[in-house]
Amino acid sequence: MRLELLHIDECPNSEPARVRLEEALAALGHNEVKVHMRRLKTPSDILGSGFAGSPTITIDGADIFPEGAPADELACRVYKTPQGLSGLPTIDQLAEALRNNGL
Repeated sequence: MRLELLHIDECPNSEPARVRLEEALAALGHNEVKVHMRRLKTPSDILGSGFAGSPTITIDGADIFPEGAPADELACRVYKTPQGLSGLPTIDQLAEALRNNGL
């Protein structure tokens, strides 16, 4: 299993997303799972990546939040959270998505 956080340089939510993802993994008892940061630099980097805007979190290439539309440009992503739209999911949403994807 490969857990990746796909991001772009201009996204202010990349590092906070990594921190939240690691917190969600810890809450699930999966501290051993490594988060692979993958920076996308050009539109061609998007091809076949599962990217739906930065940050996108994938397991084996599949977006753990499948409601996100695939992106064809380097852009930021917006998530629906209980508090409204946000640039990253909550820790609880991450934990649920990880559980739903086999962790």
